[in-house]
Amino acid sequence: MAPGNSASSDHEIEERTLILSRVFDAPRALVFKVWTQPEHLARWWGPRGYSLIAYKADVRVGGTYRFGTRSPEGTEHWAHGTYRDVTPPERLTFTHAWEHPDGSPKHETLVTITFAEQGGQTKLTLKQTLFESVTSRDLHRGGWTSTLDLLEEYLAAL
Repeated sequence: MAPGNSASSDHEIEERTLILSRVFDAPRALVFKVWTQPEHLARWWGPRGYSLIAYKADVRVGGTYRFGTRSPEGTEHWAHGTYRDVTPPERLTFTHAWEHPDGSPKHETLVTITFAEQGGQTKLTLKQTLFESVTSRDLHRGGWTSTLDLLEEYLAAL
């Protein structure tokens, strides 16, 4: 990198990074549990209107996951990744890549989710980086926001 370009590079990294926070009215251990156990994920995962058609995960450092969702129009979307950090009930870090129809990976990002106690509630912060473009980041913002809405509804019903 040429001298003097770090400010624009830092700005580009910031633009292509997604950070979302949400406070859930549930204990941290429960929020972590419903995020990491397939029997819970099946009941809330994915943007509203999408259905989870498959989910397999080995939630440990070096473990992998793969899931498939179906859009309201019937289109299937598959993704996979590898867990880099699993620190119950504080943090999950994993790679994330959507798949081409032949199963080969598209662009890979890194997702870090932290679960912080806040007086009996849980502050979840999701950071996903480095998107190919601001447009891709914004599309994921919509998907994650909807997914977190469904998580909030699921936790309230428990």
